[in-house]
Amino acid sequence: MATLSDRLAQNAAGKYYVDSSCIDCDQCRVLAPDLFGRHEDGYSFVQRQPATAEELATMDEAIAGCATASIGDDGA
Repeated sequence: MATLSDRLAQNAAGKYYVDSSCIDCDQCRVLAPDLFGRHEDGYSFVQRQPATAEELATMDEAIAGCATASIGDDGA
């Protein structure tokens, strides 16, 4: 489970985030390329918070599919 205290600074402001346990597997970026970006140091981050019901569903899919449970929801 992602840890809020390990939230990466590159995440867009908002409730969803990636923490420092990310291993740069690319799964979230494949599922939601508009929501996730890749930092040059080799990890993903939330580049934009979801704004529609479809994007929220995609975010939930990315959270469920994250191999290291590095995507968090600080509202959960």
